[in-house]
Amino acid sequence: MDIDRIALALVIIGALNWLLVGLFQFDLVASIFGGQAALVSRIIYTLVGLAGIWAISLFTKTRVENRE
Repeated sequence: MDIDRIALALVIIGALNWLLVGLFQFDLVASIFGGQAALVSRIIYTLVGLAGIWAISLFTKTRVENRE
């Protein structure tokens, strides 16, 4: 798995978590890992944020398709 796919997966996880927060006021990451201030939650939030920053670079990449 390359870093682009990992970043995309983390961005999707973050987006789904924000969807739950927006619709139901339910933070899944916080509920699983012991609250928003818990160390593991903060690490996940940080990784999702870094993945979002990395995903910005995907706008400038050209897609090369393998047609073999």
